[in-house]
Amino acid sequence: MRVPRTRGAVSGLVIALLGLWGALIPFIGPSFDYAIGSTSSWDWSAGRFWLSVLPGVVAIVGGLLLMMSANRPTASLGAMMGVAAGAWFVVGPTVSRWWNDGVSQAGTPHGSTTTQVLAELGWFLALGALILYFAATALGRLSVRSVRDVELAEETAAARAATPATTAPAATARRSAAPADEPVATGTAPAGTTAADTTPAGTAPAGTTPTGAPARQPMRRRRRGGLLHRRSSV
Repeated sequence: MRVPRTRGAVSGLVIALLGLWGALIPFIGPSFDYAIGSTSSWDWSAGRFWLSVLPGVVAIVGGLLLMMSANRPTASLGAMMGVAAGAWFVVGPTVSRWWNDGVSQAGTPHGSTTTQVLAELGWFLALGALILYFAATALGRLSVRSVRDVELAEETAAARAATPATTAPAATARRSAAPADEPVATGTAPAGTTAADTTPAGTAPAGTTPTGAPARQPMRRRRRGGLLHRRSSV
């Protein structure tokens, strides 16, 4: 079902921007002493890929889907991708201890205590919580069928129903009008016409002359005879 694009536009934009921050901060943070693990900018490592780049890309894609799609299933998929990315930002550094010999693969924060706390929040905990919040909010809004959604569905159904009627081929119209254009059979006058209307041109109606004057009836010859004729024949 269609949903208004504004339903997830703001949340999708925020999620995409937060995902972009999460994917880039490990590579640009060390340049201003905001680092966890390696202190070199643009230093690639497995920990940065699994804990920052991968969830950041998932959040970006999910935010774009949520922001641009007017289809409920597609927008919901984007919101769920945001939920997964936000949750992984939060739990990823701790879960990585399972495959990194009991040590977080993210590394150790550098700088003062305040800087270390801000680094852990900005790289993982607060970042993941914000993404998770906006994605879950958008997913909740998409799961509710509002009055506007019903109106959009009715408009779409009405447009689909009206499309075949307005795009009918011209041949169909000609076939429907064919019976009215058929010629009238010879010797049969259409309803509402007289015999004079169906008389071919140049032919005078019965009982009239070509000039239109009534025709004279032929005189019958009277038989001669009578009583004298019968006597003579005897």
